[in-house]
Amino acid sequence: MELKQQLKLSQQLIMTPQLQQAIKLLQMSRMELSELVQEELLENPVLEEGAEQRESSVNVAEESAAPEVEAHEAKKEEIDWERYLENQSTEAPMPAMRRGPDEEMPGLEATLSTSEDLTDHLGWQLRMGDFVDDERRFGALVIGNLDDNGYLKIEGIAPEDIVPRLAAESDLDPEDAEEVLAMIQQFDPLGVAARSLQECLMIQAKHYGMDDLVLRVISDHLSDLEKRHYPAIAKALGCSLDEVYDVAQIIAELEPRPARRFQTEEPRYIVPDVYVHRVGDEYYVVANDDGMPKLKISGFYRSAMADNPKAKEYIQDKLRSAQWLIRSIDQRRKTIVKVTECIVEKQQDFFDKGIEHLKPMILRDVAESVGMHESTISRVTSNKYVHTPRGTFELKYFFNSAIKRDNQTDIASESVKQAIKNIISGEDPKAPLSDQRIVEILGQDNIQIARRTVAKYREMLGILSSSKRKKYF
Repeated sequence: MELKQQLKLSQQLIMTPQLQQAIKLLQMSRMELSELVQEELLENPVLEEGAEQRESSVNVAEESAAPEVEAHEAKKEEIDWERYLENQSTEAPMPAMRRGPDEEMPGLEATLSTSEDLTDHLGWQLRMGDFVDDERRFGALVIGNLDDNGYLKIEGIAPEDIVPRLAAESDLDPEDAEEVLAMIQQFDPLGVAARSLQECLMIQAKHYGMDDLVLRVISDHLSDLEKRHYPAIAKALGCSLDEVYDVAQIIAELEPRPARRFQTEEPRYIVPDVYVHRVGDEYYVVANDDGMPKLKISGFYRSAMADNPKAKEYIQDKLRSAQWLIRSIDQRRKTIVKVTECIVEKQQDFFDKGIEHLKPMILRDVAESVGMHESTISRVTSNKYVHTPRGTFELKYFFNSAIKRDNQTDIASESVKQAIKNIISGEDPKAPLSDQRIVEILGQDNIQIARRTVAKYREMLGILSSSKRKKYF
């Protein structure tokens, strides 16, 4: 064994911190980018927010789109960053605007009260009830173990073992625990804390005084009712088919999910990253800069760097970081616009005629057109939204697999889904179309698709099978 020195030349791709930052910014959503910018404004003293100079483009009409298009065309040339930073550093600060007394008040959203959830609603009824301490402890455990639908369920424990387990934890006799549970199940909403759908429906049926036939169907034939095997139910109960139809209508009016009215989700607002405006027969892509901070280099710290040599190294490091952030954000903006322009060009039939004319398209198609890697296109289109004359869509919406057609161009899978939806919406409710029949109808339009694919697309659209769509009354 011996030690030797050796020279070797090699090439390798190294992810610099700046490149990592650019990639990270590219895949961020608009909200995540805004949060990152606010953090950088707090941490980097060299960065500051400039005056907002762009007018709001949320409600831009078609006649006002032309000036924006001209401005967009004028910005296609590369920015002279050195001149930009120098100009920004010498800008005078904007004068502070006086605020009236009302502007100090919190916004309307901050004054809105939160809605009462199921736990609070049941807890209030439990406190108002005539219960002793151990019964209240048991009731609190029951309420704390309700799922989103209002059922009493504990993972890993059989339904029949839940009450004894909770009774032991609250030092309550199991027989008394069953009585307390029955009382809680009479709370509002009726049927809450049931351990199964059958128990939930039975509680409601007894409370409303429904006849014995309804109770027998719920007790013994709920699975047949779900599968709509009405003749089997009529034969087992010795009644007519019309009576079973009446019972099915009555049970359908009961609430299978007691906690439904407490499942209020906060609205989720989507702010598009780009706008597609139609001017005449042409489409133009304009970035949405509303609400995004306009960053610039602080002139104060540039002068401090010149006057104080000790602070020069620190400020230079922060200055480089600020410059890279500004460049990365601008590059992200340009990339999104460039990719969107390519999508609009390839999917122009969709914008002109509708979803039925959406073309098959994969990441490689756009990547080759714009000269980028497929992974870059994937990052650009993730969590990015575009507002178009036909609505607001995620950029990934326009990427679809191809479905073969006989002697014709391929059709996008999203268009096939829409075709299936249109076929089912026009069917006879009393004689719904089977998946195989839908395959045959699509075949008349030269769309060759397997039955299992129709079933998969139908489930993705949230449409039930033909047996469950059938209307008997």
